[in-house]
Amino acid sequence: MPKTTYDSIKPPDMSFDDDDADSNIKSLPQTKSIWDLCIQVTERAELNVAKGIDGKGPFLKPCLMFPGVVQENTNKSVESTLFVVGAKSAAKTSVILRFLDRDEQPKATTALEYTFGRRSKNNNLHKDVAHVWELGGGIALSNLIEVPITKQCIKNLSVVICVDLSKPETIWTTLESLINTIKLRVKKVIAELKLECPSDANLLIADCLARYGSDHPDKDAVDLIPIPITIIGSKYDEFQNFDPEKKKIISKTLRYVAHYHGAHLCYFSSKMEALVMKTRGLLGHLVFKTQLSKSIQTDHTKPLYVLAGMDASNQIGMPQAVVGASSSPLDAYNSYASPSLYWSPMDQWKQLFLSTFPQEAEAMVPEDPTKDSKYNENIIDSVRSQKDEELERFKKQQERKMRDEARREGKLL
Repeated sequence: MPKTTYDSIKPPDMSFDDDDADSNIKSLPQTKSIWDLCIQVTERAELNVAKGIDGKGPFLKPCLMFPGVVQENTNKSVESTLFVVGAKSAAKTSVILRFLDRDEQPKATTALEYTFGRRSKNNNLHKDVAHVWELGGGIALSNLIEVPITKQCIKNLSVVICVDLSKPETIWTTLESLINTIKLRVKKVIAELKLECPSDANLLIADCLARYGSDHPDKDAVDLIPIPITIIGSKYDEFQNFDPEKKKIISKTLRYVAHYHGAHLCYFSSKMEALVMKTRGLLGHLVFKTQLSKSIQTDHTKPLYVLAGMDASNQIGMPQAVVGASSSPLDAYNSYASPSLYWSPMDQWKQLFLSTFPQEAEAMVPEDPTKDSKYNENIIDSVRSQKDEELERFKKQQERKMRDEARREGKLL
């Protein structure tokens, strides 16, 4: 498979010497340049599509991934947004760098960072642009999720949630917190979009349902998020050496969580080129609409690769019995437990996971990050300290001034 590049393509140098300028102008007929001709050919091709050759209207063609859904013509430039979130040190930056094919050393992400990638079209006249946002700080800064998730970009937005497979004690907390935050934000944005453009909001929901289809056995037992979500399990090179039973619990739990929310799931390691290419291909499909491999891998002894809508509860199975769990209200009642202890499949997977891997509380960011020793800058800190002292003196002067004025007016004894 040829390697996809995201660099800009520069036009060839078409300059000529000043001495030969007059002779060249006289010898050449006054006609269109090669670039004008290329643009004319492209416009003619787009006009043919607009005339309804594919039967889907102007600049649209059938989507290969989901029959019945249409997408923009590949000759037209597309701007998409990729938002990467996840646990601390979960290889979020590595995923982005490998996706954009950048040979850089990953650095710790501070708050919300932005970069972009471009991909040339076949005719080289148009370029697709991927706006890539990364949220650092784990779940501590999840309130910043509202910055990239807006009604302006939600139609072409994909979210990636990275979890660290080598630290299962952080996986559930990360997933549960981020999925709930994303779900609430998306719900709010779609509600706003419905007021302005109901057709766009309805199309998002229709695309979401199309991933599963009307004949999927679990279509009524899932809670889909109306935008493409991808869960990436990073550091598979370390995870592959885990105890087989622990690997099974982690993999099956991740499969169920991804399936329930309508998310893709894949394992990643920056040290394993095959997994890098799989992940790169999936992200490329999300933002650049490239062709996607539909071959899935559900064997927990191997790196998982499962696309949304291509898994099922009966294939994942049910978790092993957990002490205190009841499969139905009747069982709970018969065991002298409250009927309210009935657990859904998601609750059962959660209980099994938490009983096997107790979760660690994530260290929160200090209330005032400027006082975090991790960001010490001697010169800046000394100036800041000086300004803080000046501010305190100013506050005291203002308070004294207000008291003096109050005394003069007889309002203060």
